[in-house]
Amino acid sequence: MIRGLLGLLLIVNAVAAIAEENSAAAKTAPPAPGRDAQHDFDWEFGKWHTHLWRLKQPLSGSNEWVENDGTTVVHKIWDGRANLVELEVDGSAHIEALNLRLYNPETHKWSLNFASSKGGVLGTPTIGEFKNGRGEFYDQEDFNGRPVLVRFIISDIKPESCKFEQSFSTDGGKAWEVNWIAIDTRVKE
Repeated sequence: MIRGLLGLLLIVNAVAAIAEENSAAAKTAPPAPGRDAQHDFDWEFGKWHTHLWRLKQPLSGSNEWVENDGTTVVHKIWDGRANLVELEVDGSAHIEALNLRLYNPETHKWSLNFASSKGGVLGTPTIGEFKNGRGEFYDQEDFNGRPVLVRFIISDIKPESCKFEQSFSTDGGKAWEVNWIAIDTRVKE
C-alpha cells in the first residue's frame, strides 16, 4: 500500500514538473506562425468615390433600399498596421462616418472599429482577416434591442474598385440579410 502511494506520488510530481516545463516553454515560445497580414489594406490608401445602398429598415421584412453618393478617403497609419477610413455621403441622408482599422500581430487579424458623427462613439469591432482576396469580419451586437451576428465582407478588390457588404443574422449565421452595400471607385488625383 505504501509502495503504491509512493509510486503515485512520484508520478504526480513528474507530471507536475513536465507541466511546469511546458508552461515555461509556452511563455517564451514565439507566437503561432500565421500569415503576416499587416499590409492587407495597402491597396486601399487614397481617395475613392462611394456609391452606397442601405436597407432602410433592416430585419423588418422590408426590401426598401435608399442610395447615397460621396467620398471615402483612406489614410495610412503606423506604416500600414492601422488605417483610418473617412466616409461622407449624401442622398437619402447625410452620413459622416469613420472606421479605425487596427492590425493585431499576435492573432494576424484586423479589428474594424466604426463610428458615425451622429453617434460619436466607436461601435463593437468586427474582427477578421483576408483569405484568397476576400476580407471577412464578424461581431455580435444588439440591433433595435435584439442580438444579431454582424458580417462585413470586402470583395471584388481591383486596383480601381472594390465592394463592401454588411449583413445581419438572427439565427447564428444560418441565414443572412444584406443591409449595406458600397461600391468604391478610385478617384484619380
